[in-house]
Amino acid sequence: MKGDYQELVDEISALLGAPATLEDRDFGLVAFGAHDSDDDTAMDPVRTRSILTRRSTPAVRAWFEAFGITRATGPVRIPAAPEAGVFRDRLCLPVRHRGVVLGYVWLLDAEPGPTGAQLAAAMEVAARIGVLLFAETRAGADLSREFGAVLTTGAGRQREAAVAALAEALGPDADGLHTVVCVTPWQDETPSVRTVPSAAALATVPGTGAPSLAALVRLRSPDAQDPATAAADRLRATAGPDAAAGLSDTRRGLSELARAWHEARSAARAAHAESRFGPLARWSAIGPYRLLTALPEAPGTPPDPTARTLLSGSNTELARTAEVFLDCAGQAGRTAARLGVHRQTLYYRLNRIEQLTGLDLDDGEDRLLLHMTLKAARL
Repeated sequence: MKGDYQELVDEISALLGAPATLEDRDFGLVAFGAHDSDDDTAMDPVRTRSILTRRSTPAVRAWFEAFGITRATGPVRIPAAPEAGVFRDRLCLPVRHRGVVLGYVWLLDAEPGPTGAQLAAAMEVAARIGVLLFAETRAGADLSREFGAVLTTGAGRQREAAVAALAEALGPDADGLHTVVCVTPWQDETPSVRTVPSAAALATVPGTGAPSLAALVRLRSPDAQDPATAAADRLRATAGPDAAAGLSDTRRGLSELARAWHEARSAARAAHAESRFGPLARWSAIGPYRLLTALPEAPGTPPDPTARTLLSGSNTELARTAEVFLDCAGQAGRTAARLGVHRQTLYYRLNRIEQLTGLDLDDGEDRLLLHMTLKAARL
């Protein structure tokens, strides 16, 4: 659909003889015409920032809205304001559909300016853009509802119906390659799919703690994961510094979306638990957390009694020593090096760990119990 917007923006540029820029009603960049003039003043800071950052600042938005563009049904001329970074006069063509403003087409205005006939023709093109924006907005809302239903409905006929509805809304894209992104915690409203590149659907999903945001991202091939990571990075930036993201394995079609959501959410939880995963973790790379995150969540459930004393506040160094020792497969040399301690110090700590837990660190099952208990505590 982006190609449709670009063609229509280029059509307006050709009609009026000036590069045009299309923004949605929230001043997010949708498409822009090429600028091939040698006149540097034709690219003032506002247009440059809009193209580079894909969004105008709140101050610029307030300045333009003060001229009544949200209510206008025809072209609006806006004078330059150097103090606001607007060095050139502007011409705004409101993009409306069914009486509602959905976006704006912007052009730099200069004498003698376009004729009335040219402006009328450009407004007809703007109306066609309005039809597209309206259809996309409506589809985005429908997809959010159906996508959320697929992820939250239990197995059975209800989920099958939700998958069928989502597939019908997606059309041919439903049979393509997808991955699911989870960003958690998510406190904002569900964003528009137009603000997230390659996203086919977005939905806010309740959780036992904070809600999460799910994104269904289209991929061209299993090896081309850039669209998924780009979507995850943009959504994490919106969610804030405490948010983490997870990516599911790639799948074709929609039949395993619920499983993909489990993978993405598990990866996001692992990213919160283990700093070594970074803020974005992939399901394929989270190791034992693939099993631990499959266990039923029970907030406030105490750890296994054998490790409860070890996990108390006064024994955090011993808990870290035990986890590193087990991460290193019980190799004392590697453990001491990673902890930065002498081997004798390590042996003393391991002895204390055995005394506090009642476990034998030479026994494989005792090691497994302690290792999983320590990892589960991170979740």
